[in-house]
Amino acid sequence: MIMQKLFVATGNRHKTKEIRAMLGDGWKIEDLSSHPHLPQPEETGAIFAENAAIKAVAASQALPGMLVLSDDSGLEVDALGGAPGVISARYAGVGAGDADNRNKLKDELAQLSRQGAAQPFTGRFRCCMCLARDGAVLGVFDGAVEGRLLLEEEGAGGFGYDVLFVPDGFNNSFGTLPAETKNQLSHRARALAKVAAWLAANQHND
Repeated sequence: MIMQKLFVATGNRHKTKEIRAMLGDGWKIEDLSSHPHLPQPEETGAIFAENAAIKAVAASQALPGMLVLSDDSGLEVDALGGAPGVISARYAGVGAGDADNRNKLKDELAQLSRQGAAQPFTGRFRCCMCLARDGAVLGVFDGAVEGRLLLEEEGAGGFGYDVLFVPDGFNNSFGTLPAETKNQLSHRARALAKVAAWLAANQHND
């Protein structure tokens, strides 16, 4: 088997781990941890697809010949008009951690609940992935998983907002579900399945 190489334009080791698990052993996957000096473009896009393209194009220009995958993803809560959306990773401010972002979201949902807002609070995780090489976008792929938001955290698995999100068809949060289950139905899994199909059809072997 020819080992295929893919650079994932992220410093989030959780995302890299998920992508590595979903693509399987036929891929050698690197991320920003192995290229710490790559320029980090400002994510100025208004939607996930724009930010994914910004990151993929920048990394592919800095790594000539390398197939680059970027991901921009986040949580959309209907009762909050789609927030946190593209600022999911920095919802509580620049430099905020996962716990800070969750606390802000919990506070906002609790306030809505006290005001008598209809429940459950519905929403979705949305993911957009972009493949690029040598500064050119090869394809954009999206995925989403619908569900409902909890007012209190449940479980300790996953990352980000996982412990507050119950996917449709389940009674427990992503924070309690096995990684194998999450990797089959997550927004990232659905987008990555489209990426894998594109790669297979286009036979990008490095």
